[in-house]
Amino acid sequence: MLRRSFTRIHRLKSKCSKNVPVSQIVSDSGEYIMSYSIGTPAIPSLGIADTGSDIIWTQCKPCSQCFNQTLPFFEPKKSSTYKTIPCSSDSCKTLPEATCNRKNKTCLFTELYGDGSFANGDVATDTLTLGSTTKGIVSVPNVVFGCANRNGGIFTAGESGIVGLGAGKVSLVSQLGSSIQGKFSYCLVSPSSSAKKTSKLNFGDNALVFGEGLVTTPMISNLPDSYYYLTLEGISIGNQRLAVSDDPKEVIQRNIIIDSGTTLTFIPEKLLEKLENALDKVLKLKRVSDPEKKLNVCYFSKTDIKFSEFVVHFKGADVKLNPENFLLRKSNDSVCLTFVTDNFSIYGNLAQMNFLVGYDLVKQTVSFKPTDCSKL
Repeated sequence: MLRRSFTRIHRLKSKCSKNVPVSQIVSDSGEYIMSYSIGTPAIPSLGIADTGSDIIWTQCKPCSQCFNQTLPFFEPKKSSTYKTIPCSSDSCKTLPEATCNRKNKTCLFTELYGDGSFANGDVATDTLTLGSTTKGIVSVPNVVFGCANRNGGIFTAGESGIVGLGAGKVSLVSQLGSSIQGKFSYCLVSPSSSAKKTSKLNFGDNALVFGEGLVTTPMISNLPDSYYYLTLEGISIGNQRLAVSDDPKEVIQRNIIIDSGTTLTFIPEKLLEKLENALDKVLKLKRVSDPEKKLNVCYFSKTDIKFSEFVVHFKGADVKLNPENFLLRKSNDSVCLTFVTDNFSIYGNLAQMNFLVGYDLVKQTVSFKPTDCSKL
């Protein structure tokens, strides 16, 4: 009777469980790579999980210019479900950089990234396959993606391309549709973790974020550029609060995007100057040059720097960071600040490490919960 009860509950539970998609995320040198498959039969692919872009693209044969990748290249001729799409299609018109192949009247795409990386190729549809919470698979037919055959730039982690998780119509999140109720979450493992380097990208009900330490901030999305905008109000170091603007009325709503595909965090110049001065006073360490001449604020330290409190203040959400979220060891005796400046602000993935980050596109919120991502 007892054995039958346990057997029965597992059987009944499996019948009621939803087949919700999930993907494994792997940490590699400041990039976070997610796994999926494309085509029929399904060919494994690896893409940078990128909330700062929309289109899904993977390198394809024949390739006139490609970077090295770990997995075999996707060959569209071998997929029975692969189809290029015409220039007149809505999906083609949605892509801002789309052009038309005059000979075949098919859609072409071009993606350009801030670091100089690029991808070009055909816009097509095919079946995309993800893992699932029931240990099976979720296959999504007719997913719009880029079959890229001329690509280049900084791709060094063995990835096959990029998976856009932005708010636009051709992102993976949008194409999964109502099945995920506008919800997804991820937990980015620290590259320095001695434990496993993998975590999960969850969708739908499995992406709910709750529990002690949870904070939530409003999000604005579905703008023409498809970014997820948040409102940054300032940063605190210890008891000192550094405001984005000395006049609270001048704080612009949606003044920073959250981006899993960018490593560093970019903030306004005036805020960075305040942050530098506050760090100098708190750390009382000698300033040194970055050995690679990439980061501007570095300190001489042969040991890990301990910190009492470093808080990023979003509207309605105070996110308390650990030193690894904003300090990076560059050599045996130098540690550098990973917050830099630009006229376009980005909350990067180092600042998001070891937080369960949940997006709700229906409620228009982003939530942060401190989490040891290596234990999920």
